Amino acid sequence: MHPRPSHHPVRLFARDTRPFAHRPELLREKPFWRGHLSACLRDGIPRSWLGPHDPIAHRAFWRRLWAAGDRPVFTVPVADGLSLHVLYENAGEDAGVHYLITHPDWEHAEFLARDDGHRRGPGLSWPELIGAADNGLPGGTTTDPDTRLLLLLPALGDADLPAEAGRRLAACLRSRLGAAEPGRLAAAVLRRQGMAGRARWSTGAAGVRVDDGRYSFRNPGNLDALPDCRLAQVSAALTPRKGAAPPGSTPFHGDRSPDDCRPGACRATPRATATCPRRAEYTTWLAALMTDSPPF
Repeated sequence: MHPRPSHHPVRLFARDTRPFAHRPELLREKPFWRGHLSACLRDGIPRSWLGPHDPIAHRAFWRRLWAAGDRPVFTVPVADGLSLHVLYENAGEDAGVHYLITHPDWEHAEFLARDDGHRRGPGLSWPELIGAADNGLPGGTTTDPDTRLLLLLPALGDADLPAEAGRRLAACLRSRLGAAEPGRLAAAVLRRQGMAGRARWSTGAAGVRVDDGRYSFRNPGNLDALPDCRLAQVSAALTPRKGAAPPGSTPFHGDRSPDDCRPGACRATPRATATCPRRAEYTTWLAALMTDSPPF
């Protein structure tokens, strides 16, 4: 039995009554990676580029994983005490892969992306993905940068990739999948990207990074976007700490903690999580949707 890392979640939502499994051994299984990255392997990408494959063993592996009902979760710590979680929700009605972020002081985790029949995202820009992969922070499922990058890759959506992105991803695909065509596969994956495709990211005057994804929780124009306070906290935790702030912006958080975003004390916006109008509107809309008189 593997000892659980310090950032392994006990509870993510109020309804959680069963523990989350710590199963790092799954990350050594090639069938796991072929299935995990399936959201990125569409649009006619030849499966032969993925390397050797036993379809019978692959199907058997995934049947066992989804039938287990043990809710495996993989954790990547980031700055300010926050953690990213990749949850395989294989129990209950919300079966799917969920990409979450949480802090011990939050009342519940927040979604960054999800792949459960309701594809949502993107949740990460390329610099954020690389920052989380390379930060080396202990207490998560693994500190291996390649493993972390591939775990979080389906949440990526970035229309402005640097030139080195293809080389970095190709190296990960070679080491984890034994891909026969890592360069071509990386180029194809980055051309499509994740579950929700590309999005354009921008940084506002308060230093909060958001995107324009139609199905993104980090697009403040969407009805169910994260509350302003959470957008600020998530952006601060995922922002690389090296270098200066963008011209014309006011750095948010820096070395501050999420306590600076407690209700009534958010430095990025006067709206706190509990009183955010957008969260209240979304809650009302969702409640109406569940009744016999939906709001449309």
